[in-house]
Amino acid sequence: MKSVKYISTASLFLLFAFCSKEPDAPQDTASLYFPPLTGTEWQTTSATSLGWNENALPDLRTFLQSKNSKSFIVLVDGKIVLEDYFNNHTPSSNWYWASAGKTLTATVAGIAEQEGYIDLNNKVSDYLGTGWTSMPVNKENLITNRHLLTMTSGIEDLANGDCVLPECLTYKADAGTRWAYHNVYVKIQDVISEAVNDNFENYFTTKLKNKIGMDGSWFTLENNRVYRSTTRSMARFGLLILNNGKWQNEEIVNTSFIQKAVNQSQEINKSYGYLWWINGEPSYRLPLVQFEFPGSMITSGPNDMYMALGKNDQKIYIIPSKKMVIVRMGNAADESNAALSDFDEVLWQKIKAVLNQ
Repeated sequence: MKSVKYISTASLFLLFAFCSKEPDAPQDTASLYFPPLTGTEWQTTSATSLGWNENALPDLRTFLQSKNSKSFIVLVDGKIVLEDYFNNHTPSSNWYWASAGKTLTATVAGIAEQEGYIDLNNKVSDYLGTGWTSMPVNKENLITNRHLLTMTSGIEDLANGDCVLPECLTYKADAGTRWAYHNVYVKIQDVISEAVNDNFENYFTTKLKNKIGMDGSWFTLENNRVYRSTTRSMARFGLLILNNGKWQNEEIVNTSFIQKAVNQSQEINKSYGYLWWINGEPSYRLPLVQFEFPGSMITSGPNDMYMALGKNDQKIYIIPSKKMVIVRMGNAADESNAALSDFDEVLWQKIKAVLNQ
């Protein structure tokens, strides 16, 4: 599941709060390279040509390997600058995205909305019928599709764990008044399935996966649909989002949706979009404690960075100002399996050393 910055070595997930910040304007991405949809061809560029400090690369790679990483890719302008595999992982090996894959669901929701199948402002009950929770109907009907994407459904997040059966989805607060990280987001997949009259996996494959040349598949783990793929497929998805929803010149999901997804989505958590985490905001919240913490999530990371974060340190970092996508897959870097932890801070210090910053 997705997480956030450490409050202690045992804490998990992330962010929230009020902010009047306007969504960032899309960056100029006209020069981006896109790999072919099939085959292994992918253009590269050298760290030297970018003016990076190659003397810092061994330290970065040693750190990644020592922290149970399986793979690490850095794209600049869509081209591969660094690509490393560790601990018997290979370019053809699949690994799970964990909650970093929530951003796939958010993207498919954007596609379904632009095709007229769903409206994020409509209540979930319009698609699933009443009784999809065990809440009073008047409270259940407050929950919209947007509330699922922003983790503001008001459903109890602790007492019933990751269970998303109706009996487990109980009332905690009115929708839109409380942010809490919970697996109930997965119900947006059911909404999409009902709206398009097909299963979510098929719609995802046709509208997103095949369009950008991804491999991989979904499987069920702990009441959640989890995606697994090669590292390059994760990087392909990051490149799509960096390019504001376009693969080369084809619009997969519209730019306005992407800009809403990767910016503050509500007034409770300043660091949360539509299932994306946002760096550089003045505060964040952790799901288990309902407390607002001051400062940016990854203080050593770029302020314009947004992130797909998953359990055991699955990560996509996207930095528009650098036209950069970074992917890390592997086992948990440290004892905690929180998606965002002290590992991120140290990793970014080492990345910045390579970038000469």
